Amino acid sequence: MIGLHIVFSAYGFWLPNDPRGSWSTYVGSREIYEVGGKATKTGETASVAKLPHDRDLRIATKSTLKYPPVKYTGLQARAIARGFASYAQKSRIAIWACAVMPDHLHLCCAPGHLNSFLLGQRFKAAATQRLNEEDLHPFKLIDGNQQKCFAAGQWVVYLDTYDDVHRTISYIEQNPVKAGLPSQKWGFVEPYCKPRDAIERE
Repeated sequence: MIGLHIVFSAYGFWLPNDPRGSWSTYVGSREIYEVGGKATKTGETASVAKLPHDRDLRIATKSTLKYPPVKYTGLQARAIARGFASYAQKSRIAIWACAVMPDHLHLCCAPGHLNSFLLGQRFKAAATQRLNEEDLHPFKLIDGNQQKCFAAGQWVVYLDTYDDVHRTISYIEQNPVKAGLPSQKWGFVEPYCKPRDAIERE
């Protein structure tokens, strides 16, 4: 493995029992379980967003959420990206592509020294901290508690070849454009280059 494609969901974007599948193994909310059923674990590595599914069931399940689904504004997206940049710089992890969409986020990065779950948690924690520092968190702090603006867990694809990395970078860069949004250019994103030892072996 030479890289990771990590997808983070905003709160309410992709439920653990989404009819198209999810990366969850259980449903923690009784209300969500009663309407949508058990978790829909999938092993797919490609996006399942466009798969045919029971749309009415998905909408009905989302109606049981305790809070409205999060939709990040442009200022919130910038704060999240700044949080990612801060953690990447501190941990010396190269980020090769980043797209902060209104309801989900994409990162293509080097693996780092943590497992993918912990790495995702650290990125989300850094983004949450920055949102709070800029007073832009979607949910206010009440009595020392704050509803999380990210869904639990993350979807991770392990990238094993250089072609995988370049294909993923292109996919992430085109994500905003395909959604009718401006392309995103982040100063912390580094160009991806093959390591010198790999070039010498060719």
